[in-house]
This record gives sequence, structure tokens and C-alpha cells, in this order.
Amino acid sequence: MNSITWYGHAAFLITWDNTRILIDPFLSGNPMFSGSWTEIPAPDVVLTTHHHGDHVGDAFEICRETGAKLGAIVEIASEFTKKGLPASQILNGIGFNIGGTVTVNGIGITMTEAFHSSGGIGMPTGFILTLTDGRSIYHAGDTGIFFNMATWGKLYDIHYALLPAGGVFTMDYRQAALAAAMLQTKHLIPMHWGTFPALAQNMDPIRAELAHTAPDCTLIVPEPGKPVAI
Repeated sequence: MNSITWYGHAAFLITWDNTRILIDPFLSGNPMFSGSWTEIPAPDVVLTTHHHGDHVGDAFEICRETGAKLGAIVEIASEFTKKGLPASQILNGIGFNIGGTVTVNGIGITMTEAFHSSGGIGMPTGFILTLTDGRSIYHAGDTGIFFNMATWGKLYDIHYALLPAGGVFTMDYRQAALAAAMLQTKHLIPMHWGTFPALAQNMDPIRAELAHTAPDCTLIVPEPGKPVAI
């Protein structure tokens, strides 16, 4: 089944035409995911948006043990190389950068900017996955709202926007709703909420905000570990 599976926080598994792309695999130690990364389907590609522990997560171990390829900004790719991941397991050999696109099994993976910090290694990023049917999925990474989201909405047919909405460290629900409008997305899946006490603990407020700000956008709040068909 073609699907999006949320594992809590910013961790998602995108499955399309038997290709599995795992994004920000913070699984070990994730309060919203009680199992081990070995219990989820083995990915073909692991994408990391930035070098914070709750986003890089188990990426190195997963790539090392499964043979999955890493997709990341060049500095994070270099860090993984120093730790022993061979260049053959890194998309483009050395990683890629903001605005650039690499293709895996017909799926375009475009790196976007994000406004956040990155643990001193590389820059924070997001990713737009362009599926073989032309639709796109946007994972914003950790970010505040920024005007260039409107540009991505014009360039890509974004059907699913995975947007942080927990506040404190990222956008809150009001910014996420406005971002959905700028992106012209069909569906908003909020992330980076509920994981820790400082973050918003439910997404009830975003429903009313979306109805006002982006009335054509449908809110999807999946249960962790339960796939959403796409």
C-alpha cells in the first residue's frame, strides 16, 4: 500500500511503489514510539533534515545495518562518512544541498531550506518528495514559517504537507495553518507535537485555524505507527 506512516515527533516512513523512504528516524528514546527501529519496515533511503539528536536519531545504525542510503546535506553526509558509512550508501556520493534534487526509483527528492539550528553541522533543511504520479509530499523539518513556502507551493503540487506545529522550538498551530495556505497543500499532517511536555499536547486548535486560513486543506492527525493511504 502506498502510505505515510508517522512514528511520532518528525519521524515518517513514506512508502511508494515498493520504495520506502524514512525521514528523521528518531525512534530509540522517542516517547511516542515504544518499539525498536528493527520493528519497522526496512527503508531504502533515510533522510535527515538536520543534526539534532531527535531528528538524526537512529539514522546511522539503520543505514549501517540495512544497507539503506542516506540523503542529507553535505556536512551531515561527511559526518556519516567519518563514522564509517561508505560513499556508495550516500545519495550523490557526498550528499546534496538546498535547492538540489536527487532521484531514487523515479521519486524526486528536493532539499529545501528551513529556519532553525542544526547542532553546528550543516544547515537545517526540509524535503519535497515528488512521486511518480506528479504529486508531492513536503516534510518541512524543524522550522518557523517563512515566505518562500509560497514559492514551493507554486513549483510543486503538494498534496501532503508534514509541518511542525508544536510551538516552542518550531512553528505553532497558527503558523502551520498559514504555511498550509501558502503551500496550497491538499492535506496537512502536523508533527513535532506531543513528544515532550514543552510542546503542544493536542492538535484540536488547528482545526478551527485551518477552517479560517486554509479552508480547502484537510487536517490528518494519524495515530503513531498506523499507515495513512495516499
